[in-house]
Amino acid sequence: MLDWQDIQIFLEVARSQRLTDAARRLGLDHSTLSRRTRRFEQKLNTQLFERSTHGYHLTEAGQQLLAHAEEMARHAFEAGESLTDKNHQLSGQIRLGVTEGFGTWVVAPLLSLFCERHPGITLDLLALPRVVNLSRHEADLAITVERPVSPGMVTSRLCDYRLRLYGSRDYLARHGTPTGLAELGRHRLIGYVDDLIFSEQLSYLEPLLDPAVVGQPGPHFSIRSTSVTTQHAATLSGAGLAVLPCFMAETSDTLDSVLDDEVEIVRQFWITARQEQRRLARVRLLWDFLREALEVNRAFLMGESRKLVLPDSEPIPSRPSPPGCRE
Repeated sequence: MLDWQDIQIFLEVARSQRLTDAARRLGLDHSTLSRRTRRFEQKLNTQLFERSTHGYHLTEAGQQLLAHAEEMARHAFEAGESLTDKNHQLSGQIRLGVTEGFGTWVVAPLLSLFCERHPGITLDLLALPRVVNLSRHEADLAITVERPVSPGMVTSRLCDYRLRLYGSRDYLARHGTPTGLAELGRHRLIGYVDDLIFSEQLSYLEPLLDPAVVGQPGPHFSIRSTSVTTQHAATLSGAGLAVLPCFMAETSDTLDSVLDDEVEIVRQFWITARQEQRRLARVRLLWDFLREALEVNRAFLMGESRKLVLPDSEPIPSRPSPPGCRE
């Protein structure tokens, strides 16, 4: 007979791949979790994990058990939701993962209205410079720049957004305004750290920097960062030119777009949830609210308006500001 607590421990270690992370989530100390994991393997007379300095990775037997354990966890979750009638209550907690810039500049201000409408719901907003892992239960919902292809997920296109090349008026006054891509070779640029970029959808500058066009030795990056918010701050300070989302840059009176005829990039955001989470009333409610709120703000996302608006309300300041609930 399998012990459900052993299965829960196995699942958390498999998802986290690091004993310290799993111990923190389970509320156990590191040594206790290590002993219980080994005891479970001894009980099954099967090695479930390959242990190394890089973490805990499933063996073939562990992969086989993982499929059964995920199914058991799903049934346990659905049973608990059904028995406590939470599936029909507009209360509880929702954890939403979203890219850093979009989460800070757009989603957080919009969520103020959602929190006002549904005070019984607590929102955890994970605005991160990476993609949250729904398979490891890091969040209930995720907004990403790439369409997820994982099985067992419900995915929908959320909205389009536009990016342009921007520089501060101070920088342009000191270094001149480029009149073509060929002039980028003499400008300082701001962008992502190539080997740490978390999505190819963020490689905006590479197609613009063809050596045959910009010449040799090519453009100079004054600052590179994994954070688009940091790139925005560096652009404001006059450190160089950067490709930024219009929903960030157009709210500033000191940034101007340049080379609009040659640099116009359109990307998409996708919203995703695990199938079992998508069936929860509170998760569906947030899903539908976000779709409605972003449809209302199509012009803002595409750089055609400088004001973010709440559904059925007046425009609101689009500077980052925390919503009226826990993040």
